[in-house]
This record gives sequence, structure tokens and C-alpha cells, in this order.
Amino acid sequence: MFTISVQSVQMPAWLQRDSVSRPLTVGMLLSNDDKLITGINARVLLQAADGSSIKLGENAMLSLSNLSQQRDNQPLFTALLDVAKGAFRFTTSTVAKLRAREISIKVADATIGIRGIGVWGKDGDDKRLVCLIEGKISATGADKNEFSMDQPLTVYNMPKATIASGIVPVDSEQLGKWAMETEIIPGNGAAVAVGKWKVILLSAPDQAAALAAYDTWRNAGYAVRIVPVSQEGKPAYTLRIDQLPTHAEALALANSLVGKFGAVSPTVAR
Repeated sequence: MFTISVQSVQMPAWLQRDSVSRPLTVGMLLSNDDKLITGINARVLLQAADGSSIKLGENAMLSLSNLSQQRDNQPLFTALLDVAKGAFRFTTSTVAKLRAREISIKVADATIGIRGIGVWGKDGDDKRLVCLIEGKISATGADKNEFSMDQPLTVYNMPKATIASGIVPVDSEQLGKWAMETEIIPGNGAAVAVGKWKVILLSAPDQAAALAAYDTWRNAGYAVRIVPVSQEGKPAYTLRIDQLPTHAEALALANSLVGKFGAVSPTVAR
């Protein structure tokens, strides 16, 4: 049984497991001690076993621990989500609220126990905060003091220049702007589990050239595949990215990759 799975990826993004880095791929099942890293303009959507969703924005780093679905023979989903940098959003579905769970999030020197439906937070150069969207959280702050939050649209602020902190209200317009930092917005070329479109990046005349390109793209955080083909009656290899949901999403990704790592004129296909 899975604990957390990858639902959608707007590349580049990486999974670090057992000291090995690889592109984060839709459908991956995540484990204890996994670390997720996102690059510029990247987004990631994860789903937990209790039905909750976890979203990551660009230039983020998330480490997973204490993942479990059972304790003392009773169904119980547990997780510790350590957001070392970047923006995240945690959202619990109505169904998930009814399931037993113990989820904590560490962000910007604060440890938060989730008892609510929605939380947004960020540890970044411009801000260090946790925003309660709905529900309730209990937390140990950067100053080691314990407190709780149960008022929607309130923010626990943690300035970097000092350990001083405080809880202040925030309006829905500001929350909407913050939320855009973690949302996978249509038209940006995100891969999904049921995607049937693909981007063909380039062709290589032999296996050695294809493998070299494959390594370059994967090191850069793109989940590429090598596919043998025939060109003018001769064997060749193409490099492609699968699982794009629509022609428009595939085209958006193709256009964004023009000129990268030998992809002179990427094309799309189904």
C-alpha cells in the first residue's frame, strides 16, 4: 500500500533516494527518507494515502519521514513533511478528514501538527510563514514556544532577522497570490498519470548518442525516455517526454524546451 504518490509534475524536478538523484516522475510511490527538489518554474502535486494533497512550488525542497499507514494494527496514516525551502500547500479532502492520521509539517524552524483542512507556507528569501486556510493547527514556533491557530486566514510570521514572530490576519486576495506559487496552472506543460500526449525532443543516430542525451536530460530533472525508431530505413533513437494530458500542454512544454540540450525543434504527438 502506498503512503504518498506523485500525481503531477511540472518539470524540472528530482527525487533523491539512497544518495541517488533521478527525475521525479508521475506515478512514483514515495518512501521514508525520500527528498523532493523542484527547479525554476516547477510545480509538483502529491497525494497522501489519506486522500490529502501536497503541492510544491518552484525551487523547493521537501524531505519525507515517519511515513506509515498502520500502528498497533489500527489504520492510521502518519507523515512528517520537512519543507527545507520553497512554498508548499497541504489540503485535506472532506473524506480524508474522517480518516485517522497524524501529520506534521516542518517549515522555517516551526513544527506544525495538522488538524485542519488547508495550510499554505513558505521558507523563502522573501518570506517565512505559515498560513492557516481552514481548520486548526498546533505548532512549536521558531522561538520554541507552543501555540495553536484556529482562525481561518491567519498567518504565523517568522522574520529571518529575528526569532520574534506573531500571528496576524491575511485577506483572501493575498492568499490567492500566494496560492499561485504552488498551483499547477494549465498551459505550463505539466505531466499527469492519464496523459497520452508526448513531446519528442530529438533524434540520435546511434545508441551511444541517445544515452548521452538521456543522461543530460535526466540530470537536468526531465523524465525522458529513449525509444528505438527507424529513419529512412536505418535504426535511430528518439528522446521523448510522455504523459502530457492534452495537445496544448504538450505544445507548451515543447515550446519551453526549444534550444535546451540539443532539442532544436521539439514536436508533439499522441
